[in-house]
Amino acid sequence: MNQKKANSYTDEFREGAVKLAIESDQSVAQTARELGINVNTLHTWINKYQEQLPSGSAKQEGQHLYDELKQLRRENARLKEERAILKKAAAFFAKESL
Repeated sequence: MNQKKANSYTDEFREGAVKLAIESDQSVAQTARELGINVNTLHTWINKYQEQLPSGSAKQEGQHLYDELKQLRRENARLKEERAILKKAAAFFAKESL
């Protein structure tokens, strides 16, 4: 039976990873991949970090910002798709008018 050795990370690395995941514009999963850690591990660290915040309102604010970020990313993806469709339509109609 092969057992994987549990990775041990320094507190500084964990704190840096959490700050990067929270403050960056990329997803938590992407941040975890770039750092070479498991996505669930990073989510656990983020949850522990948010639990250590002094007030419950800060945790709610963090959740509100996370929800807003998810909504804005969905909207951004939709707008990019619409823009691509409009570019194709403009090219089609420009070719038709020649």
